[in-house]
Amino acid sequence: MTSAESAFRKVHVIQGGHFVTDDGNVVLSTVLGSCVAACLRDPLAGIGGMNHFLLGESRTEGQADGEMIRYGAYAMEVLINGLMARGASRNRLEAKLFGGARMLGGLSDIGAANARFARKFLADEGIPLLGESLGGDAARRLEFWPVSGRVRQRLVSVQEVEQKPARAPIPAPAAADGGDLELF
Repeated sequence: MTSAESAFRKVHVIQGGHFVTDDGNVVLSTVLGSCVAACLRDPLAGIGGMNHFLLGESRTEGQADGEMIRYGAYAMEVLINGLMARGASRNRLEAKLFGGARMLGGLSDIGAANARFARKFLADEGIPLLGESLGGDAARRLEFWPVSGRVRQRLVSVQEVEQKPARAPIPAPAAADGGDLELF
């Protein structure tokens, strides 16, 4: 991290959460496996935000709002509404998508389903997708500067996490070789 980057206030977006800001000194962060994070912003208004959803679509109707935060459709609408409440215009929104990894072989590929959902949602809503890093088999540590639109991603392999002793505290994941990616 450069000295200029250390001046930013970091806000961690948890699973099922979102955050919207127009503060140029805020960087949003999250860690993703099969989950997907959508980074949306209105470049003219200087407002952006991130969500972090666990599943693309609900399989059960009539769920309470507390349960719905895990699902993509709800997470996307909450994020878009939060941006518009702060002054963003829906027709100027642009997006970047991250996550959707296949973390466990042999089971259904939840990550791929999440990625398909996110792409389709943006296409259906007419929100341009400027960049993405979806799929694969590595977790991602993500940082998003919502006012500028800059994103930095570090890949974290499952093997790195599995090789840690079971009782040892788990430090913040390190980037895998060649795993850094920045999108502007």
